[in-house]
Amino acid sequence: MPRTGARGGPQTRARIAEAAAALFLVRGFDEVTVAEVAREAGVSSVTVFKHFPRKEDLFLDRSDEAVDLLRAAVRDRTGDVLGSLRATTLRLVEERHPLSGVDERSLPFFRTVAASPALIARAREIAADLQRTLSEELRDDPGFDGDGPLLAALFLAGYATVTVETARRIVAGEAPTTVVADHRARFEVLFDALTRTGIERRAEGTGSV
Repeated sequence: MPRTGARGGPQTRARIAEAAAALFLVRGFDEVTVAEVAREAGVSSVTVFKHFPRKEDLFLDRSDEAVDLLRAAVRDRTGDVLGSLRATTLRLVEERHPLSGVDERSLPFFRTVAASPALIARAREIAADLQRTLSEELRDDPGFDGDGPLLAALFLAGYATVTVETARRIVAGEAPTTVVADHRARFEVLFDALTRTGIERRAEGTGSV
């Protein structure tokens, strides 16, 4: 039976996302309608679109959280930006956070995205939006001394490259423990490379997060 509840608020949004993910993972993104998601969540289609203007965002529903993480990495840092981004990235991996690419639902998630051109296209749009967000944060940060647009482009491209390769290996059935260890190691390589570029000029005595 569909569940009922208030039409607004974070609990309703979470319930809609949960219902959508369950349907998409079983039947595939393109085979499920918004009306079916609404019925499963116990709300109207209007309420679904109130929380998720695009169907793709029902599945790729963590873009706002990713934006918040990027902003916090810049605004709340105690050292340099690269050190803060590194700390945030590795913390997500250690926590097996959904945004890390190695959480417990990674396999069905990656399979669902790979099977849907609409989800692939939306994922690329989200990545571009995140790059703009980070670039703007660095532009407006008086404590950052470096090339913000280039750092944002290289960091997001590197993050995507690591995640896509991890997705390929997970879908291929490689051992999770090996994949996760390599996933983390490749992020370390990414940040080592970004540091060596000198893309962020560091004041003497400034340390990493």
